Amino acid sequence: MSSVQTVTQVLGWCTVLNMGMLMFASLVLIVAGEHIKKIHAGMFGLSEDDLSRAYFQYLAQYKIAIFVFNLAPYVALKLSE
Repeated sequence: MSSVQTVTQVLGWCTVLNMGMLMFASLVLIVAGEHIKKIHAGMFGLSEDDLSRAYFQYLAQYKIAIFVFNLAPYVALKLSE
């Protein structure tokens, strides 16, 4: 029984850490987005509009992955206790 509790705790902490990383990445893009876009545009030969879409898509997919692989199993295990 303690292994289920351990997995629940791990998933809870993974959710907290991943949400923190998502917020940090979002904050960095808000604060220093123009500087980062110039660097990435030069490195990869993309326009700044394409980069804005790529950043948004990255953040959206990361959020969905957090919900699917961390939050949903955590909630399911908490409800089953």
